[in-house]
Amino acid sequence: MLLASIFEQTYPLDKMEVIIADGLSTDNTLQEIKSFTEAHPNLSVSVVDNPQRIIPAGLNQAITAAKGEIIVRLDAHSMPAKGYVQKCVEALEAGLGDNVGGLWEIQAGGEAWQARAIACAAAHPLGVGDARYRVGGQAQEVDTVPFGAFERNLIDRVGLFDETLLTNEDYEFNNRIRKSGGVIWFDPAIRSKYVARDTIASLARQYWRYGFWKSRMLRRFPGTFRWRQLPPVFVISFPLLAILGIWFWWARWLLILEIVVYTTALLFVGVQQAVKRRDIALFIGVPLAIATMHFSWGTGFIWSMIRN
Repeated sequence: MLLASIFEQTYPLDKMEVIIADGLSTDNTLQEIKSFTEAHPNLSVSVVDNPQRIIPAGLNQAITAAKGEIIVRLDAHSMPAKGYVQKCVEALEAGLGDNVGGLWEIQAGGEAWQARAIACAAAHPLGVGDARYRVGGQAQEVDTVPFGAFERNLIDRVGLFDETLLTNEDYEFNNRIRKSGGVIWFDPAIRSKYVARDTIASLARQYWRYGFWKSRMLRRFPGTFRWRQLPPVFVISFPLLAILGIWFWWARWLLILEIVVYTTALLFVGVQQAVKRRDIALFIGVPLAIATMHFSWGTGFIWSMIRN
């Protein structure tokens, strides 16, 4: 689907070079790529191996193999909207940013209630804070964008992606750009569809991993902390207040207040989304998904700190 969406772009195909980093896949991926390439000889498609099977290593392999002056990154879980490449190139040529990106249109990973709920939660401010690429907003300078498009010479200035980070490699890369005086530019007209996880269990694993590696990155760049990254404090407050509540009455009341306020906020969003989308399953599904995101991210972060 990602390859097929390339043909929906308005940018000339003869000026595009598609490079796919393959993590030594054992399914039918390579055969599908070969069949697609044979069916579309007018599009340059090549494959580079990613023996480390991690995102930053695959990105670096693909960037190194690329010959063009502009790099447009896309991940396997995404599908660029029509005009995606053209809009990225135009923003770069207009000098709006050193790395430009746009809005994720979150798509459910399946038809089951969990998948539908996760797609809603992944685009709601209570779940993801003020991340513009998830919740939208006007074109502006931001701290990060998904995927990103940038001129190749940017790599000479800030370096390749950090292969010691299994996730958050894009945020760390954007932080280096900002520290070098560059600008990260968000344009809601640059759109891509992102397929969210389809089960609560897979969502929990994803956000635990996000939290774990965010902790590693923040140790090196504490100045990149944002208020939306408070789940660790929130998560640890529950057992801390419970323990203090053994001796102090105010801790017991604070714990009760925290539980009531948090539960009320979750249920309010659940009702809001269920009514808005006319889907009763979201009443419970969205609160469950948002709570999973918060607690998985927070516990992953805390565990990373404990492990040093």
